[in-house]
Amino acid sequence: MKRREFIAALSGMAIARPSGLGAQQTRPLPRIGWLSIANSRIEDAFRQGLRDFGYVEGQNLLVEYRSAGKTAGQLDGFAAELVALKVDAIAANSSRTTRAAFDQTKTIPIVTLSTNPVGLGFVASLAKPGGNVTGVSLLGPEVSGKRLQLLKQAVPGITRVAVIWNPDDPAAHFSVEESQTAAAALGLKLQVLEGRDADAIDGALQAAMNAQAEAVVLLPTPLFDGLAERIAGLAMRRRLPTLFFDREAVKTGILISYGADLYAASRRQAYFIDRILKGTKPADLPVEQPAKFELAINQKTAKALGLNVPESLLASADEVIE
Repeated sequence: MKRREFIAALSGMAIARPSGLGAQQTRPLPRIGWLSIANSRIEDAFRQGLRDFGYVEGQNLLVEYRSAGKTAGQLDGFAAELVALKVDAIAANSSRTTRAAFDQTKTIPIVTLSTNPVGLGFVASLAKPGGNVTGVSLLGPEVSGKRLQLLKQAVPGITRVAVIWNPDDPAAHFSVEESQTAAAALGLKLQVLEGRDADAIDGALQAAMNAQAEAVVLLPTPLFDGLAERIAGLAMRRRLPTLFFDREAVKTGILISYGADLYAASRRQAYFIDRILKGTKPADLPVEQPAKFELAINQKTAKALGLNVPESLLASADEVIE
């Protein structure tokens, strides 16, 4: 081979190598979907969870965010979009968002934040999910009875309680049933009212007052989480003590809350995303339960309602707002 031809051949090899390296560097980043009913605090928690596991959006992970707002009317369409994008996994922030994703795919992994994933058929069991869904169970129905017990402690002598639920939330009827069972055991007369949107909440609170309810319990659903401040104001004007499921709601004027730490639960969803992206199947990742349930009480609200919350209950609270 002539010297000039030999040099040309070497030059061609040198050019080919960087081209191959470039192909490796442009390998597509993993892509996941976030499907939610608007709750910026929970979304922030999920993002923090991703950072905890070393993910930086745009650098080593792409996240497709789809939020349906407070009405959730666009969920099915958004879920279909994420499936069409062929994301590697979908994180869903509620039972309703999980249902929307689950109806669209039985193959793309779904990481749920649901009050009753077993009862809704998302997983076969908490220990052995068995399909394409895993994540965190908030144990919504199971703690409904505890909420009524706490309410009875906070408002001694109470006999009539109104429960407001969102029929559009697929898990809510489990909480209604558990509340009815608990109310019977506690000697409480329960009035069950529907609240599908902000206007319906107003009507439900008025109906509770008309029926002489002595307190109102809001059953877990993302819709109510986004309306906590409005609910607190409406209930206060009607002199109705309120019990919620999210600690943050107490800061808006809700009297008392008891439930799982939603921030910690959403942050934990990132663990499942990390495992799935590293090759673990959802069926092999047991559904986790909350490590802790939080009790919060707003003493300012209690005083405005003329209530003397027992010292024993205040002492057991994780947070008391004076």
